[in-house]
Amino acid sequence: MINPLFDTLFECHCGKDTVFLHLPDGSVLGHGSFLKLVARYANVFSDIGLKPGDRLAIQAEKSPHSLAVYAAAVQSGLIFLPLNTGYTAPELGYFVEDSGARLLICDPSTEAACATIARSAGAALETLSASGSGSLQDRADAVSDQFETVARAADDLAAFLYTSGTTGRSKGAMLTQTNLLSNAQTLVEIWQFSKEDVLFHALPIFHTHGLFVATNVSLLAGCPMIFMPKFDVDQTIEHLPKATTMMGVPTFYTRLLHDPRFDSALVSHVRLFISGSAPLLAETHAQFEARTGHRILERYGMTETNMSTSNPYEGERKPGTVGFPLPDVELKITDAETGETLPDGEIGQIEVRGPNVFKGYWQMPEKTRDELREDGFFITGDLGLIDEQGYVQIVGRIKDLIISGGYNIYPKEIETFLDDQPGVLESAVVGVPHPDFGETVVGFLVIEKDQHVDLNTIETAARDHLARFKHPRKLVVLPELPRNTMGKVQKNVLRADYRTLFTD
Repeated sequence: MINPLFDTLFECHCGKDTVFLHLPDGSVLGHGSFLKLVARYANVFSDIGLKPGDRLAIQAEKSPHSLAVYAAAVQSGLIFLPLNTGYTAPELGYFVEDSGARLLICDPSTEAACATIARSAGAALETLSASGSGSLQDRADAVSDQFETVARAADDLAAFLYTSGTTGRSKGAMLTQTNLLSNAQTLVEIWQFSKEDVLFHALPIFHTHGLFVATNVSLLAGCPMIFMPKFDVDQTIEHLPKATTMMGVPTFYTRLLHDPRFDSALVSHVRLFISGSAPLLAETHAQFEARTGHRILERYGMTETNMSTSNPYEGERKPGTVGFPLPDVELKITDAETGETLPDGEIGQIEVRGPNVFKGYWQMPEKTRDELREDGFFITGDLGLIDEQGYVQIVGRIKDLIISGGYNIYPKEIETFLDDQPGVLESAVVGVPHPDFGETVVGFLVIEKDQHVDLNTIETAARDHLARFKHPRKLVVLPELPRNTMGKVQKNVLRADYRTLFTD
């Protein structure tokens, strides 16, 4: 193969105009038409001067056009960097600068702010809207719809995905062609995807779940997607009867269960519901099965590994577990201090090894050595156990990661923001259970002596400085933070004391 990822996922569809995307307005986009758009974008990237291995960053709304940018980056041998559309300008600036991106693509509405970022980083700038308008499309309309695919090796980098660190500095996880392709191939097999399927796709495409799992699996299986710009209950209920499979986060399923129209008749043609990116409550499992007759299949993955485990397609799907390691993935539970493997049933840190595991963190060799062992095992930072039946259970997160509505949130970044607010002496941020989002952010503040702090003012400032999914849903003022004898803030105490804040 000249380019394993592109040839396997995309090239096999050349010359065909079978349906690839069903769009909300009732129109369809065929594989052949999509690949002509991809080739045009690839030609534009070449004209701009991008070379294999260069980074291409994009912060644009989900659409067939932004998906085509991903495919064009793969065909051009570029390293694709999708960025959350909720990121603010300061956040975006860090990613573009740190990655050394040669091209930034943004929505026309953010062009002014992104132009400043691009100039500072020495990157070119193009615009692309959800409807396909913008400077990128203008240039694409003037070039050929044929492009010679750039050769790449299986171990060449295909994408960067940034994952926040507890120090506040985000890390660029380097994902190879093999990482992405092998995982898609495994998932197609164990979830029994085929060209007869139709996947309902309402996930964003700036992270692993929506792009490298849902999209790559569909491409590899040759099945079309119902491609929604975002999750909406009414649109889901309208289009889901045409689907055979759905991938979502727990929030999707809890919101559907709140609508009486969502019943077994509506999903009679669906064979599989998959959930991930956040823990699915056992109560949601039970309610969903009672309402629809379906048992949701929960799986486990992360930015650095794509998917690592899955409940079985055939067999018991146990609520509260993430199933078994994938066929090509090794998983062990180890002692965080010694690294020794623990017996089944004991809680320890989860480590995984396989072709899905990333190559390391961009320009962070020390961090890579800390988390990626020489023998290939990646220390996930999650705490878990393997039960007596071999199912993996996630019981906590070593680094206090908060997963809210499928988004990863690290407290340190929010704490740094809160500590900088006038009158705030110190802060602590934790995640507490939330019936809709799985978890949500709560910030605890200690106020400087003789100072008065307006919580509404802090909440307003958060809207300007933090992506919406990072905003504390509630701020609580405490006289002091609970600490142990070593002076470390006891976040477990805060989580325990406020765990029913949104569930009572």
